[in-house]
Amino acid sequence: MRILLLLPLLLFATPAAAQTGDADNGEKVFKRYCMTCHIAAEKGPSRQGPTLHGLIGRKSGSVAGFRYSEANKKANIVWDAAILEKYLAEPRVVIPGTSMAFAGVRKADERADLIAYLATLK
Repeated sequence: MRILLLLPLLLFATPAAAQTGDADNGEKVFKRYCMTCHIAAEKGPSRQGPTLHGLIGRKSGSVAGFRYSEANKKANIVWDAAILEKYLAEPRVVIPGTSMAFAGVRKADERADLIAYLATLK
């Protein structure tokens, strides 16, 4: 009986990584938080950070010609939605020693939207 009472709560208690984001809003989040240091285009000049085009499925520290921190090169991460959810919340926790000077995106819905947008960049 108790399980039946808790079932509605469990259905709505999805982790942020499992949320489906809005890619259109994610583009706005990208422009607000990421565009200062990153581009979304496949080719173009790197800024302080590498292009984020093709990020999903890419190994950390692998954009040719970009000079990454040792921490990022050695992180051995393949970027997916679950890892990005954690990284975007607290970059320095996921990759200690990263040179990325960004504290993170605090709102879970903004992270979900940003991840949805990044998934379109392929």
